[in-house]
Order: sequence, then structure tokens, then C-alpha cells
Amino acid sequence: MADYTPSHASPDGADRMAITNQHPSTIAVWGGEEKPLAFGAAQVPIVQSAPFAYEDMDEWAAVALGQAEGYIYSRNTNPTVGVFEEKCRILEGGEKAIAFASGMAAISNTLLSLLSPGDRVVSIKDSYGGTSRLFMDTLPRMQIEVDLVETSDADAIDAAIAKGCELVYLETPTNPTLKIIDLDRAIRAAKKRGAIVVVDNTFATPINQRPLEFGADLVLHSATKYLGGHDDAMGGVLIGREDLVRTVYEHREICGAVLSAFSAYLLLRGMKTLDLRVKKQNETGLAVARFLNQHPKVASVFYPGLETHDKHDVAKRQMSGFGGMLSFSVDGDFDALKRFVGGLKYVHRAASLGSVNTLIGPPSVTSHVECTAEQRAELGISETLLRYSCGVEDAEDLIAQLDEGLKAV
Repeated sequence: MADYTPSHASPDGADRMAITNQHPSTIAVWGGEEKPLAFGAAQVPIVQSAPFAYEDMDEWAAVALGQAEGYIYSRNTNPTVGVFEEKCRILEGGEKAIAFASGMAAISNTLLSLLSPGDRVVSIKDSYGGTSRLFMDTLPRMQIEVDLVETSDADAIDAAIAKGCELVYLETPTNPTLKIIDLDRAIRAAKKRGAIVVVDNTFATPINQRPLEFGADLVLHSATKYLGGHDDAMGGVLIGREDLVRTVYEHREICGAVLSAFSAYLLLRGMKTLDLRVKKQNETGLAVARFLNQHPKVASVFYPGLETHDKHDVAKRQMSGFGGMLSFSVDGDFDALKRFVGGLKYVHRAASLGSVNTLIGPPSVTSHVECTAEQRAELGISETLLRYSCGVEDAEDLIAQLDEGLKAV
């Protein structure tokens, strides 16, 4: 196998001591960067090099064969990317981390490397749209059985797992309906069957939720979203058991869906303020959800921080904050939705989330654009649902413009 340099290797080759006992805000700034950086830099340098050269053939061979730490080729490992991986690893509390070109690259590489024809997967009906397409189209074509269970039915999830499976894939809160899965219960059921548990933690972030502490084997993120937080870099990351991460690494090495050094630099820059941003977005998300929940022109609101959410007690137990994501339906048809969205200020009508600026859009052009209208209906996603990602603007300003916009409904 080609070089598999530990993700804690520094840009100048020095080992790094993990700062696992510090608060998330400190880890977000210093994780992977505790020791002096190359060239005395105060910020992680962008190592924009595809190959890495060696004067000594024996040293080169040792690194290439994984017998010594170092870098050979950026499709395998890269110093800047390695610091990003280490920061994510410490924040989630995992043994190992590897980065990808996008969140979907992390998801697809994980599933395709850990599953084989004849295997069985148990997941939920409310996964992100791209993930749903993998479950509904790609994996069945590979002779992999997929059982998609009603997300809110914990008994049904337990029963599906009890039938036997190789992998359980969970997402909580879900995208875009903010449903909550009891991680402790689902993971315990999976462990009884010896199944690998993968959790998409994109919505919650490691600031609000740490699935590995509940016994999950792997946790992944679309780093494009909250981790980066500025809508200027795409990436994905997988964290967890070293043996499983190594298996996925070997698949990624051949498929080539690697994170670029420049994107890693942008993501690292964004992560410095991850704790600050998420705590602000937690506050704003709850304030906006409470406002919408009492508005006469809003038919329904989905946010786990509301006492009316059917899994509010579970969310309180496993999350330290409820996040800046929510979804809601206006009381009207699709034309009313378009009038409302078109009149909003302080918002980008765009297909992303977790940014410093607020974003809005229906699943048909955001989370589930990959799915047909029929598939969205099968997944229980209304065409008049709106996904709303709170930025770091003042909550009062956001609420005021939502109130004004709802006059058009």
C-alpha cells in the first residue's frame, strides 16, 4: 500500500500532541497546530505540491511503504490536509480521520469501501438527498440490500437491525426535516448484531453532538457546511476507528476523491471560529423557530429545540445545542412560497447551509435536488417545505424580515 501518514503529522514532519482535554473552542483554534509550523508560520502553510521529493532512496522507500512518516503524493496524503484531518479528529474524539473533496465523496467512499454484494444496510428514510440516491439506486444495483426505516419509529429501527445487517447508517438531525434519532438506543441495537455504525453529524457539528461517544464507529461531515462556515470551500471528512478509516483510505486512494491543499487551508481558517459561530447559530435558530411556530401563516415548523418537537427530550439528552438549521412550511401553495422567498432580505437563496450568512430554499433545489418529485414524496418531503439555515446575523433582524416576507403569503 502507498504511504498512509498519520493525520497528526505536522507540515515539517514533527509529531503533534493532541489537546484532547481542552474545550472545543480551544481545540477549534489549536487542534493539529500545537507544535511550531513549518517555516515559523503562524498559520498552516498551503503545501501546494503534488509530489514530494527525496534525496535518499532508502528514506523514500521507507515512506512509500508506510514504514516511516512522510509524504509521497498528495492523492495519498498532504501536510495541509493532514492538519485539517487532525483538527477534526480531536474535535470528534476519534482514532483517525481522512478528508475528501466533498461531503458526498466522504459518504460514497465510506459506503462503497465497507460494503460488498450480498451485504445488508439499515438506514432511515430521511437521509440527505444524495445519500438517499445511493440507498435507492446505487447500492441495490450492486446487489446490496437496503432497508430504509421510518426515521421517527425507534421500534422499527430496532426491528430492522435485529434481522441482521453489516452496516447501520444514521443521520441526526436529519436533512431537511430535522428529525431526531436516539443514538444510544440505535447504536446499542447495532452492536448486538455486530454491525458497523456510521453517523452523519453535519447538522449537529462536534460542538453540539459527538456520536463516537455513544459508540458509533464512524462519523462524517460535509465540511463545506458548518466546519468551513463561509461558503468558499468544499470538503468532507470521516473520523473514527483506525481500522475502518484505513479501509476507506485505501478506497479513496484509488478513486482519487481527495481534498485539495487550498481547500484544506480555507476549511482550517473557518474552523477557528466554529465554536463561536455554532453557539450563535444555536441561539438564533431557537429564536427564529419560536417566532415561526406561533405565526398564523406558517403551517408547521421542524426544529428539535422546540418543546413541541416529538423527539425534543431525546435531542436534549444527546445534544448540547439544537443548531442553526430548521425547516418550515408556509400556509399556502407553491406560488405563495415563491412570493415569500422572493421578498426576503438578508438571505441567500442558495443550496448550502451552515454559513455565516443565512440561506433558504426548498428541498427540490437544495437537499433533495438529486431526487425526483416522486422520490421526494416517497421520502415524505413536501414541495412547499423550506429549509432555513441561520447565519450569524442579529436574530431580531432575521425575524423582522421573515415577518415582513410572510405578509406576501
